Amino acid sequence: MRNFRFCDPALLYGIILWWIILPIRISGQTNAKVDTTKTYQLKEVVFTGKTINRDVFPAQTLSGKQLERLSVHSVADAIRYFSGVQIKDYGGIGGLKTVNIRSMGTNHVGVFYDGIQLGNAQNGTIDLGRFSLDNMEAITLYNGQKSSIFQPAKDYSSAGSVYLQSRTPRFEEGKKYNLKATFKTGSFGTVNPAILWEQKLSENISGSVSGEYLYTTGRYKFTYRKEGGYDTTAVRHNGDVNALRIETGLFGKIKDGNWRTKLYFYNSERGYPGAIVRNKFSNEDRQWDSNFFVQSSFRKSFAERYHLLISSKYAYDYLHYLADPRKDASVTYTDNHYWQQEVYLSAAQMYSIFDFWNISLSTDFQWNKLNADLINFAYPRRYSGLIAIASSFEMEPVKLQASLLGTFTKETTSSAVVPASHKPQYTPTIIASYRPWKHIGLDIRAFYKKIFRMPTLNDLYYTFIGNVKLNPEYTTQYNVGVTYSKSFNGILRILEIQADGYYNQVRDKIVAMPTSNFFRWTMVNLGKVKIKGIDIAANAGWRFGTQWSIDTRINYTYQKAQDYTSTDDLYYKGQIPYVPLHNGSAVINAGYRNWELNYSFIYTGERYASRANTEENYVLPWYTSDLSLSKNLRWHKTGIRITAEINNLFNQQYEVVRSYPMPGTNFKLILNVTL
Repeated sequence: MRNFRFCDPALLYGIILWWIILPIRISGQTNAKVDTTKTYQLKEVVFTGKTINRDVFPAQTLSGKQLERLSVHSVADAIRYFSGVQIKDYGGIGGLKTVNIRSMGTNHVGVFYDGIQLGNAQNGTIDLGRFSLDNMEAITLYNGQKSSIFQPAKDYSSAGSVYLQSRTPRFEEGKKYNLKATFKTGSFGTVNPAILWEQKLSENISGSVSGEYLYTTGRYKFTYRKEGGYDTTAVRHNGDVNALRIETGLFGKIKDGNWRTKLYFYNSERGYPGAIVRNKFSNEDRQWDSNFFVQSSFRKSFAERYHLLISSKYAYDYLHYLADPRKDASVTYTDNHYWQQEVYLSAAQMYSIFDFWNISLSTDFQWNKLNADLINFAYPRRYSGLIAIASSFEMEPVKLQASLLGTFTKETTSSAVVPASHKPQYTPTIIASYRPWKHIGLDIRAFYKKIFRMPTLNDLYYTFIGNVKLNPEYTTQYNVGVTYSKSFNGILRILEIQADGYYNQVRDKIVAMPTSNFFRWTMVNLGKVKIKGIDIAANAGWRFGTQWSIDTRINYTYQKAQDYTSTDDLYYKGQIPYVPLHNGSAVINAGYRNWELNYSFIYTGERYASRANTEENYVLPWYTSDLSLSKNLRWHKTGIRITAEINNLFNQQYEVVRSYPMPGTNFKLILNVTL
């Protein structure tokens, strides 16, 4: 057994620096004089974010009414309407749902919840299907990283990021509580109640509690394609979900700052319907999940120049996976249990040298622990220190940002397995934005970013498969784009367009390869991928008099993602699996008085299920159309919203992942009540 030693200089430097800088106190005071004899009352103003903002990094946002109108009920469903994104959905209702941005891989995507990253050191995958939209205020996707230097070092560490912003309590004048109750029901035996309670505890402190329960049988009809076309109809089994989510939060305001604390708990049992292969239509694998975390953040400005952000988190995750040959003779008996723990601490500081020039220093520390009941398991522990130095310069018409991230990692094991050795990693980012004409909302932007992803603990230590000699997977990104935004006084009220061309390289891609024993594989650094693409997003708002409104949103992506691993490979330069050349979406929302009609369309082009781009691996294009109609009512002080949805309107038979058929036409009825 080898013990972690805190004398490792790089990591020790990061930890010491974090604790030295944390207690810095700024004695400077503002020069502004305040008349304390008078009381000023300001009405609360709510700002609603638009789809496209003037970000130096490409960003797309869905928030407020936009999320409410779409026929989506989880974060994974909503992200499908962003350009440059591929969602892998393994089996519809109960299947795993993961996100891939610009074909760089799921593990290169950072998912942040209220500003703190969701972690999974075991396999690096975050199941977006377990995050509901009932308590979600906004979802934002960034290519590269968030367009801010006042952020934790973790925010610099991903090739792409998804930010989930939960609802912050807001109260109308004279009101001390908000209550929102939702009930959804529909096809597949779905029962989905949710409740949100927000309470004003004092002038500066508020709290919230939200809960949601989901049950569905997951049973739906699908057609199975044989030689010559679709000629078999079957019912999807073992796709049931029984899940409970509970969240509670405290929110506080202080002078020139704020703080928040959140507790999150999720528990589920689900069946995995499995792949339809060799005329096998049933699967009996089961999975149980329990996820808990508590996180806090504290933000304050001192003397208008110095800004401090402190974040912390503790997370505990439990997973139980069962495959029983007594129920399914085709599987090998598997009854595995995994326990993960994570501790995370961060201090981010920003100092304004001038109004147009800021510098920042962020230091993070993270500890991960993984236990399992596997034979010869390594019981790994990972200690990570991150330091990010950044600067931003904004003087119209130019915006500039640059950052350097240092990552220092140490691992230990409590078995005969030798722990992996990781060298310190230093990765830079440079961004620029230019507005050539002051009164025209046109911006030109570009960025360069080099980043990497650490091998997961499964990659390194999974029994009989892991490889402790793995190198990190490196990604280099280049992006050039334009944004245009303009408001009008006529029928067309607003027009926003953004277009980006990009080139990405992924080196030392981690892949599974067979060894001398066909039944024993190992992880190796072999892959090299080059990705060229174009993302286009457009949003327009139309108003016809005082009663009619139409909002439209269009996204399109072209991607050429090719495998350049080896020139001797028969499939050299082939399109990598499940990346279509073309995909896009369109949304039209029409409003008349208290009525809303929403139509959404998603298209995914032809692609291949394997790196071998052959006819046998060809996957058909698919598209779906969703339609919803809503009516808003008011009864005394109670708001009521009734929505009827038809999803997959034309009953398309399609597969997001080959051999995992998706549901056909299905229905949902939603009742929202707010007090």
